[in-house]
Amino acid sequence: IVYDPVGRYEELTRELQSSGGFARNLTLFSPSKINVFLRITSKRPDGYHDLASLFHVISLGDTLKFSVSPSKKKDSLTTNVFGIPLDDSNLVIKALNLYRKKTGSDTYFWVHLDKRVPSGAGLGGGSGNAATALWAANQINGNLASEADLQEWSAEIGSDIPFFFSHGAAFCTGRGEIVRDIPAPLPLDTPLVLIKPKEACPTAEVYKHFRIADASSEDPEELLRKIIENGVSQDVCINDLVEAPAFQVLPSLKALKQRIMAASRGKYKSLFMSGSGSTLVGVGDPEPPQFIYDDEQHSDTFVSGKSYFVTRRDNEWYQQPLSQPEAVTDKHDINEVYNQLFTGSDK
Repeated sequence: IVYDPVGRYEELTRELQSSGGFARNLTLFSPSKINVFLRITSKRPDGYHDLASLFHVISLGDTLKFSVSPSKKKDSLTTNVFGIPLDDSNLVIKALNLYRKKTGSDTYFWVHLDKRVPSGAGLGGGSGNAATALWAANQINGNLASEADLQEWSAEIGSDIPFFFSHGAAFCTGRGEIVRDIPAPLPLDTPLVLIKPKEACPTAEVYKHFRIADASSEDPEELLRKIIENGVSQDVCINDLVEAPAFQVLPSLKALKQRIMAASRGKYKSLFMSGSGSTLVGVGDPEPPQFIYDDEQHSDTFVSGKSYFVTRRDNEWYQQPLSQPEAVTDKHDINEVYNQLFTGSDK
């Protein structure tokens, strides 16, 4: 038996077209994100934590294919990866259900998810899928909602999802759902490498080990200012979930980070963990140290290959770069960041 979800998706589409139905198809790139820094600022009465973080979309992502289904009862989801839930627990289906609830639409979908972003990685792959599904449903339904509506609604199903309705870079606070869209503070041609061991860091377990007393005292807005002025460095890419929480949950991750730093000999401007892990991000070079390729113990380690920061234009969804993006450093945009964040101007 050959598992061929793409073939099944295309077969279903042909059946709908041949039966006289009106097939509306849309294929979209579904990006992931990294946290360039992540400060945990307080614990909330509801049990969640307040954070302050610089989120940025990156070029590593999945592909989602949508086609209108003749069903008026349920969506159908397929994927290329075994073990991903295909029922209402999947964020894609949750997003489509949310869209129908908010707009009154009765459109259901066949969806195929071509997954490349590893799970349990701290890269927001599932959140990006959900945001992409909301965008697709809205496009296919003739834009019944505004982008602001989609962003607001998405917080009901996930704290990281609203970020993807920014233009690709944002200063996020609250549980992550308060999104301050900013111009890209770093050149888009900055090369990245993502290294994720086979083991994941369960987010809930990492937060259980977090103690606010162990968090950094650095002002998040000051960290952002330093990144805008000077770029990334090891001292500004702070993640409060790393030293005690994530490394307690997954001690091998600490050993991996230490070995990468020793082997890389300074070729990365910064090496840090994204989100609650377990992905390590190297900024400034697209290649991992050679031992990642050579050692048998790392045969199951995920390596992204050459990755970059990504943004999107107004009224368009994210596009996966086909080649290295052009360097973008617009001082007018940088001044906008200062105005928005440090002088209170909305201009």
